[in-house]
Amino acid sequence: MPALEPIKFENFTSGQRVQQYQYKSFDPTRINREWLWEDPLINTLLEKASRALAELDAFTLIVPDVDLFIQMHITKEANTSSRIEGTQTQMDEAVLEAEQLAPEKRDDWAEVRNYVQAINEAIAELERLPLSNRLLKHTHAILMQGVRGENKTPGEFRISQNWIGGSGLNDAAFVPPHQDLVPELMGDLELFWHNDSIHVPELIRIALSHYQFETIHPFLDGNGRIGRLLITLYLVNKGLLRKPSLYLSDFFERNRGSYYDALTRVRESNDMVHWVKFFLSAVIETANKGKLTFQAILTLRHELDGLVPGYGKRAENAQALINRLYNRPAITANDTAALLDVSHQAASALLKKMVEDGVLHEVTGYQRNRVFIFSRYLRLFYD
Repeated sequence: MPALEPIKFENFTSGQRVQQYQYKSFDPTRINREWLWEDPLINTLLEKASRALAELDAFTLIVPDVDLFIQMHITKEANTSSRIEGTQTQMDEAVLEAEQLAPEKRDDWAEVRNYVQAINEAIAELERLPLSNRLLKHTHAILMQGVRGENKTPGEFRISQNWIGGSGLNDAAFVPPHQDLVPELMGDLELFWHNDSIHVPELIRIALSHYQFETIHPFLDGNGRIGRLLITLYLVNKGLLRKPSLYLSDFFERNRGSYYDALTRVRESNDMVHWVKFFLSAVIETANKGKLTFQAILTLRHELDGLVPGYGKRAENAQALINRLYNRPAITANDTAALLDVSHQAASALLKKMVEDGVLHEVTGYQRNRVFIFSRYLRLFYD
């Protein structure tokens, strides 16, 4: 197959609308080719984004036991990305168990927890295999298990037409490509990720890839969440991140109107320059915020390391409990007793001492089955 001509952002044509039965679907331009641009601001933003990303990645080498803290980054991403799609779970609810929540909140909670599992399994898979459509399908299957959307062919590309906005195909805000084109389009996208014969910076590739994925909308449901997760998976796969520490959903949610507008402007006005600038700006701001979060974690950890010796004979258990809380900042006396292999009474006494020291906060107000939150740590991940 001959190489396609390079595309310049400023001359880009996003695709064409194709007449189907009673509606028009969008057939996007294939992206597996060389890309060029004239706008010098893109170069400046690309340099800033690359530097911010490298500095964020460096923190994952500096922070001791960094994997303790990565899980909370993943939980925040799962919660924020799901919230964009309409779930109502808050961060302090996302770290609880299902039985600790009101029944009406458990469906949204399950979607967030599915997303956490999907991210963890996808990151583990990248240690063995490169990013692929097969991996995205597997991740999608986990995302949709047992929740809304489970009847919409989890783990499979769609074989029917979908739409975005409106009540149906006739009044939709956007109709993605016809289902017969999805395998070819996703194949072109996968080739673009790993095409060594073209010279496109990785951050530009993933900016283009996220736009293309959301335009293809290859699944019947869950495209937003998988498309945002694709960004992190790509950066990890390409070695720009050693740990999954950057997630753009927080930026996209806070700038939701601008995010959807930037994607729409590409499809309707061929404005790829605007989208790429928006994406690179998202990377810069998010990476810089991520560095501040890691700095705050180090400060808090230093403070708690100084507090632990004051627990005397219980210092070792206190440290083990704190390490568990960095990973999952909610716990009960029963959990503590099992974790530390101590009596319920000893576990309760340790938790009481941590409440007195301002490390933990009891959230139920009950006398029994109480839940303790590591709220100072959790606040570091709030919006």
